[in-house]
Amino acid sequence: MATAHILGYPRIGEGRELKLALEGFWRGRISEDGLRETGAGLRAENWAGQSAAGVARVTTGDFSFYDHVLDHAVLLGCLPERFGFEPARLTLSEYFALARGTPGQPAMELTKWFDTNYHYLKPELSARSRFDGGPDWYFDGIREALGTGQRVKAVLLGPVTFLRLSKPAQPDFDRLRLLDPLAEAYGRILDRLKRMGVEWLQIDEPALGLDLETAWLDAFDRAYAKLASSAPGLLLTTYFSSVDEHIDRVTRLPVQGIHLDLARAPDQLAAWQAKLPGDWVLSAGVIDGRNVWRSDLRQQLALLQPLYESLKERLWIASSCSLLHVPISLEAERQLDPEVRAWLSFAAEKLAELRTLGTALAQGEAAVRGELDAAGAALRARRASPRVVNEAVRRRVSALPADADQRASAYAVRRRKQHLRLPLLPTTTIGSFPQTVAVRRTRAAYKRGEIGEVGYWAAMQAEVRDAIARQEALGLDVLVHGEAERNDMVEFFGERLAGFAVTENGWVQSYGSRCVKPPVIYGDVSRPQPLTAGLARYAQSLTGKPVKGMLTGPITILQWSFVRDDEPRERTALQIALAIRDEVEALEQAGIRIIQIDEPALREGLPLKRSRWPEYLAWTVRAFRTAAAAAADKTQIHTHMCYAEFNDILPAIAAMDADVITIETSRSNMELLDGFAGFSYPNEIGPGVYDIHAPRVPSVKEMLALIERACEVIPPARLWVNPDCGLKTRGWAETEGALANMVEAARIMRERLAAGKRDG
Repeated sequence: MATAHILGYPRIGEGRELKLALEGFWRGRISEDGLRETGAGLRAENWAGQSAAGVARVTTGDFSFYDHVLDHAVLLGCLPERFGFEPARLTLSEYFALARGTPGQPAMELTKWFDTNYHYLKPELSARSRFDGGPDWYFDGIREALGTGQRVKAVLLGPVTFLRLSKPAQPDFDRLRLLDPLAEAYGRILDRLKRMGVEWLQIDEPALGLDLETAWLDAFDRAYAKLASSAPGLLLTTYFSSVDEHIDRVTRLPVQGIHLDLARAPDQLAAWQAKLPGDWVLSAGVIDGRNVWRSDLRQQLALLQPLYESLKERLWIASSCSLLHVPISLEAERQLDPEVRAWLSFAAEKLAELRTLGTALAQGEAAVRGELDAAGAALRARRASPRVVNEAVRRRVSALPADADQRASAYAVRRRKQHLRLPLLPTTTIGSFPQTVAVRRTRAAYKRGEIGEVGYWAAMQAEVRDAIARQEALGLDVLVHGEAERNDMVEFFGERLAGFAVTENGWVQSYGSRCVKPPVIYGDVSRPQPLTAGLARYAQSLTGKPVKGMLTGPITILQWSFVRDDEPRERTALQIALAIRDEVEALEQAGIRIIQIDEPALREGLPLKRSRWPEYLAWTVRAFRTAAAAAADKTQIHTHMCYAEFNDILPAIAAMDADVITIETSRSNMELLDGFAGFSYPNEIGPGVYDIHAPRVPSVKEMLALIERACEVIPPARLWVNPDCGLKTRGWAETEGALANMVEAARIMRERLAAGKRDG
């Protein structure tokens, strides 16, 4: 039978047990032993589920209490020097301090894992970095798995990808200088795994799917030459992109197999079939680990059957990537629309799909005819459903004029018409305020039907009144309504737009304890009802200061949903853009003069290969502009982007033509702003002056230093002052403390600029 395996499994637990345990530990309600017990229980459940599904080798090493890239820095012992932690004696509290910051040190930089919405922490490396090892946590997990008596496949992030994803602690430091000692450290780890009895190691090198310079490609030869003698069987694992252009180089590496993502890049299979070494394993990633649609099992069998006939036991069948990116099980979905539910497959169901494929290859289709027929029937029902196609939506998209994505006037003209009477360095926030226990309970009670429509919206208006009052007391210049009514910036819109389905328990980890429930786009998208204008109008009625209307942009809604796979993403994005455009018009009619259309996912969705960037950026920028173009010149359009690298797409960001862009910059000490300055970004910018993901209140001095740094590279007349991101995950005490310091820092800087002008 073909070996079935997965590249990783969700860590959070079916009931988000990891999230609850983490937050309990951070609040002092759960001991370190209690947290470790929760982790051990989740790992055991995952292994048992894989074994029950017929997985030949359970995957271990994929669990993390916060982030797997951070875990590798811990395993290697290369922690940021600025924290002063001793790697070999690292405690869990210190581990979380790396991720969340301390009163004296900001957290490690957070950014997106390739083109996903998972966030990883960037290791910080310098000429002084050492790889002498840290605590034995990784090996403890391997030992647990081996102790179950099941066959085990360990997972490790490969040395070249680890180095590529790291951050130089000094701007000009060449990380490749560390390749040899890093590879030697990996050799010691692999030798230990082999002595423990690990037969196969899945060594993840997704960086191989990027556009790599020659020096980085050569790094694979240098690094893997140091691993060969001491390693278990090595399955070189790639995903998210094709790697066929590197086939000649890869097949010379001293490994024993290759994993290919055949969901994202099926066309690479032919080249690999022709050149696969005669003793290598081929792991075929045919079950999509990034999306939730049921697989066409008969189509997959047609692909796999000739491979199985030629490779036999050297064919492994797998998920395309880790199942970290999908919810755990449909079993928990009791309220999901039954028709849509039948079209879906979460992590547990994907294990069952692998089992069906493996059985069919080994025993013939007759052995699993029922499962194959059920999958085929679901696919046919989805294609035939009248809920999928909305002709009115399609006609509207087809009838769009060529200039539908253009504002009436250029930015310079618009700026003169936007009479907002704001001070120099205006202060604002990104949109959301703390989602307190009371707010969450009220929303849950409304969802259960325990509170009626009138009572619920009265409670939300009370939250808006409180948010406006707090902001006025703090002295902020541009206010927000606080988003108490929103469970999530994408799910909220998915609940109200046609063509979307939302789950009850379809949680996916974004980072640490932060989980989201991506909605499912199954059909053509439209806006059958108003979305946000009512509460925005109410908030504006409470203050003489401008209140921002808050919308999520079309690309972020697209990227942070499970997207339909039967239509081009470009077409779906434009449908969403038109729905958001309608809401922009509604907000203007409600008297809102500033509208923020958040697009934090635009950079995230960028293809890994640069050759595909122009096409992607063309349709994504068009979608954003189509949503924003309904605004009159007097309306100021903001957008927000965070936790990604933007310098290489600055022309596209400028082409979005937002009047103001707010960006995450505090964890990188404003490094990102240098790119905006060098590019001569033409519009206004709000670089984040403090990190909202860290449970600390930055001082006035810290924020003032960042504002000063910003004023050195961007004209103060075009600068805004704001946090990095929304504040929903923070408590009110730290939120108000941080914002008070931010307002004070902006005031001091205004006085300095005014004094300098007078002195000049």
